Amino acid sequence: MTTTPMIYSQALLLLGGAVLAAPIFKRLGLGTILGYLAAGVLIGPVAQTITEGEEILHVSELGVVFLLFIIGLELKPSRLWQMRRDIFGLGTAQVLITGVILSYGIALTGLLDHAGSIIAGFGLALSSTAFAMQILEEGNDRNTRFGQRAFSILLLQDLAIVPLLALIPLLAAQAPEDTTTPLEDFAVAITAIAVLFAAGRYLLNPLFQIIARTGARDVMIAAALLVVMGAATLMQMAGLSMAMGAFLAGVLLAESSYRHELEADIEPFRGILQALFFMAVGLSLQLDVIIDKYLVIIVAVPLLMLVKSFVLYWLCRLAGSHHNDAVRISLLLPQGGEFGFVLFTAAATAGVFSQGSGSLLVAIVTLSMALTPIASMLAPRLMREQEDMVDEMEEDFEGADADVLMIGFSRFGQIAAQILLAGGRDVTIIDHSAARVRQAATFGFRIYFGDGNRLDVLRAAGIERAKLIAICTQKKETTDRIVDLVQAEYPDARIFARSYDRLHTLELRAKGVDYELRETFESGLLFGRKTLEALGVGNDEAQAIMDDIRRRDEARLVLQEAEGITAGRDMLHSQPVRPEPLVKPKREVDHSAETGESILPGLSAEARESA
Repeated sequence: MTTTPMIYSQALLLLGGAVLAAPIFKRLGLGTILGYLAAGVLIGPVAQTITEGEEILHVSELGVVFLLFIIGLELKPSRLWQMRRDIFGLGTAQVLITGVILSYGIALTGLLDHAGSIIAGFGLALSSTAFAMQILEEGNDRNTRFGQRAFSILLLQDLAIVPLLALIPLLAAQAPEDTTTPLEDFAVAITAIAVLFAAGRYLLNPLFQIIARTGARDVMIAAALLVVMGAATLMQMAGLSMAMGAFLAGVLLAESSYRHELEADIEPFRGILQALFFMAVGLSLQLDVIIDKYLVIIVAVPLLMLVKSFVLYWLCRLAGSHHNDAVRISLLLPQGGEFGFVLFTAAATAGVFSQGSGSLLVAIVTLSMALTPIASMLAPRLMREQEDMVDEMEEDFEGADADVLMIGFSRFGQIAAQILLAGGRDVTIIDHSAARVRQAATFGFRIYFGDGNRLDVLRAAGIERAKLIAICTQKKETTDRIVDLVQAEYPDARIFARSYDRLHTLELRAKGVDYELRETFESGLLFGRKTLEALGVGNDEAQAIMDDIRRRDEARLVLQEAEGITAGRDMLHSQPVRPEPLVKPKREVDHSAETGESILPGLSAEARESA
């Protein structure tokens, strides 16, 4: 009972520090992570209010475990396979090259011995997933091409923590007693992974189905926590990391229909534990070591960021990235990462290097994270204007399966989509403008970046399952190409198309589309009707006139399909139908000169005069 008030007071201090520091640092543009670190430093090393930083750190590492589970939930196995080149090629090259350079550099300085240099170098090669993803989310850059490539690198770095943690006992001054052979350890690890995969495939979905039928919300939350903790513990018992187990569990549940609910259940726990983790890192810092080694920190931080940026830039360029994308990635990921905190803490505990060296490395990582927003702001100054005009995003069609496939989402498509959604119909939208996709996504539309002229994009967007294809592109040539492509590959598809003008309407009808509409026709009719009403014509009469014009227009189109563009001239109103006004106009007006250009764009000057 005597320890209970202390636990409560420590919890209040940590929560209060998080609530105060995170918004302040967020407001300053430094991110909430550095706010948590600063709060931990103030509460622990500065004020000496909480001295059990390492004990809190062990508990708060669950925040990193939950973070990897949520990352795994967002990655379907099929998506991992699509990203395999960036993950296992670019990501692996970045960790290996950067790790070797940094390890060699640290060993040359004599700050750490050979074993300590390896752990420190590869630990500093890792970047902050939480920090970088926060920057991408704030800039709506998660689904851009450079955002996806950066995420692939971060994912491999997160996976790299597993072998790095396994390396620590081998490099420790006194290796722990091990009664099993490496082959037996490998067999145990493979067996644990196989068990986890089998459970994810055959047990987890039935389990959640049973719980969902009960309607017990609290039980579903408990089950989600059980899955994460169970998978993490299984991997730990097999000699692997808890983070690896949580990540694999997330990937296995990525295809589950309960994915979004699981993510919502875990997110609050992930957020508070991750905040506690960063605060615990701050609590465990040794400020006296940092003060003594301040010159080392001042030199090491810019060198670390320069080395990582240089390696990232050239690796991205070799992997096919444009200059601008390579610049963005290199200045997004130059910092150390939260997994470096985990690695350095474990290495110090195992005796690979001292606690003071661990605090020095944590300080370097912390300061590099603090400088990352400044580095990101430098990116636009280093980019080339010509390439920046080509704004591309990753073509990701996860979840694209709807009754209507809409191609093009400019003014016309946006209005049409509102009608469809109001009628209870699902709409999958693809558009080639990255800026438009980002903007529409913020409003909750199911919109994907893609080129509707490509058959593979249409297939990925679900054209084979769509009941209707709505082609709402702006340019006549683009619309024609898409119509031809769809009709050639899917002759039974129902096509509704936006036409540019009257001639385009006739061309689309000749192609056999199910429905077409000129982009300005209905708005012009409504505008004319409202103008008549403003001039004193009754609502019913104005509506009747508008309906008559619509019928005349359709009749003209039918004649023009059969006889050519000049047919149906007698149906046009080129002069007022009403009687002449009482006061004769002072100047004669040639109405045919005004209307002939817009209504009869395909006629010669002589034909327009005769019309």
